[in-house]
Amino acid sequence: MTETTAEQTETFAPPEQFAADANVKADEYERAEADYLSFWAEQSRELVDWNEDFGEVLDWTNPPFAKWFVGGKLNVAFNCLDRHVIAGNGDRVAINFEGEPGDSRSFTYAQLLAEVSKTANTLTELGVKAGDRVAIYLPMIPEAIISMLACARLGAAHSVVFGGFSSDALRSRIIDAEARVVITADGSYRRTKPTSLKPAVDEALSHGDTPVEHVLVVKRTGQDIDWVDGRDQWWEQSVGQASDQHECEFFDSENPLFILYTSGTTGKPKGILHTTGGYLTQVLYSMKAVFDAKPETDVFWCTADVGWVTGHSYVTYGPLAAGMTQVVYEGTPDTPHQGRWWEIVEKYKVTTLYAAPTAIRTCMKWGEEVPGKYDLTSLRLLGSVGEPINPEAWRWYHRVIGGERCPIVDTWWQTETGAHMIAPLPGVLSTKPGSSQRPIPGISVDVVDDSGENPAGPEGGLLVIRRPWPSMLRGIWKDPERFKETYWSRFEDTYFAGDGARRDDDGDIWFLGRVDDVMNVSGHRLSTAEIESSLVAHPKVTEAAVVGAADETSGQAVVAFVIIANGVEDSPETAEELRQHVGKDIGPIAKPKKVHIVTDLPKTRSGKIMRRLLKDVAENREVGNTMTLADSSVMETIEKSVAKS
Repeated sequence: MTETTAEQTETFAPPEQFAADANVKADEYERAEADYLSFWAEQSRELVDWNEDFGEVLDWTNPPFAKWFVGGKLNVAFNCLDRHVIAGNGDRVAINFEGEPGDSRSFTYAQLLAEVSKTANTLTELGVKAGDRVAIYLPMIPEAIISMLACARLGAAHSVVFGGFSSDALRSRIIDAEARVVITADGSYRRTKPTSLKPAVDEALSHGDTPVEHVLVVKRTGQDIDWVDGRDQWWEQSVGQASDQHECEFFDSENPLFILYTSGTTGKPKGILHTTGGYLTQVLYSMKAVFDAKPETDVFWCTADVGWVTGHSYVTYGPLAAGMTQVVYEGTPDTPHQGRWWEIVEKYKVTTLYAAPTAIRTCMKWGEEVPGKYDLTSLRLLGSVGEPINPEAWRWYHRVIGGERCPIVDTWWQTETGAHMIAPLPGVLSTKPGSSQRPIPGISVDVVDDSGENPAGPEGGLLVIRRPWPSMLRGIWKDPERFKETYWSRFEDTYFAGDGARRDDDGDIWFLGRVDDVMNVSGHRLSTAEIESSLVAHPKVTEAAVVGAADETSGQAVVAFVIIANGVEDSPETAEELRQHVGKDIGPIAKPKKVHIVTDLPKTRSGKIMRRLLKDVAENREVGNTMTLADSSVMETIEKSVAKS
């Protein structure tokens, strides 16, 4: 891999007062490395309320199957709710909800505990018990979080299925998890229009091959829906009539908490399994160390949907277990206007904002005059998640949104890791635009070559995790062999993350994209993320996506899809100018064979660019499944643009 152009000598030191008040200081790295098991035991006992203390910190006798905090018993929902009420913080606001149509609701910790207790009692009446699975197919509304916590309270694992997935995707996940109950809604709101959810559930269950016995339906839009007597129940009636008193049980530290399905190379989704004690420990530590959480004064906003792991860890479990006040928003950043996010920041005086680079770049495209209309001075910390953030977007985020006073934590982690793995500690490190920098204390990562040797050299290599970590996945649901083959077979007892990375002279880590997103052009390994950063650095480009397309001459050729700034001419001359820019910026070998100017890029509802669909276009193939896209018509527009160019 070539040296990334994202690397810059410019660094941003934490503000003096922020550093002085930070939860975690520089000595934490050394202390954690000296005895990482003792370090994690100390963090767990400090941050988690255990009903029964654990004995052994880590059982790694049967790798790659880990057990953390062996013998300990806890309840995750108790840690998220009851303990805050018991501590006298029941009147603290837990959730400020903003619906897309403009409706809003707030829940204190005492009110949220009551709602979760009522839901747990309802699920018990429906036959759900510890060890069962419940499928949750809901929009980004409080009932999604309440449902997750109710399952955790009962010791039943939840499987949240993103509301944008099809009935077939829902059905396959229900069958694999053997879910007994589905929690859904009549519909949701998307760009001011109601969309349906319940019909997808009906279709998924119509084949008669699922174990589902009951469907609990939240009334969100009021649209007409089909009804199956004896199976379907309205949330408002069942939960509304239930008792708000519920005595929770305490479960083993390795009791399953959730299964979250993620895409796999074979086409069959992988059910990533997370358990309780280790997961909650690391999520809480990341709230303390990376987000510098101060529950008494902070207002936290993670913009992710609960259908993704970011929504699990940094909407439901992390902020609530830490006792934070948080914002939950149902809609898109531009509904009903492009200032919607900043309006919410101003309204609730948000202090910590955690968002995806794609969303940040979209806001850049709209212009800084949009956020300039709002008071963003409450912000003290910004975060980035989902993919590497290019330096230009980082600087815009820092300058326009953060007013040059807010540290930015660029976080690397995965569905499989459960919580942050690599991120700057905001009160300790001078941050570098484009780099996630260091593993958090207690985590050991490395960059190796194809044989597993270290160091990999200046061109970079493969990112691996050298030892177990508390929030690690415990397996792929019902498929231990696939778990071993997918993550642990390349290097012995070492987790292979699937990402390319390199270390700079300071030891900071720069991500070069998924290994799948590393192109081999005439024998040279090139990172898609690197070329995208170069393109976005050009003043005429607002967003870019790069793929490697099969090429008879070079093995793979670089193909770029770019969105140009307002007022820039869509012409062959502009495309050629961008090709030459990359060639000059990185080197001739990185120059795209083709630059396609498009009006939009294919994105999921969580904001991730679906590069595999662009690869289909670049290789002149039939475009694959578009069901996860926020707007599937984008691909038709792109294909027409490419055909004309």
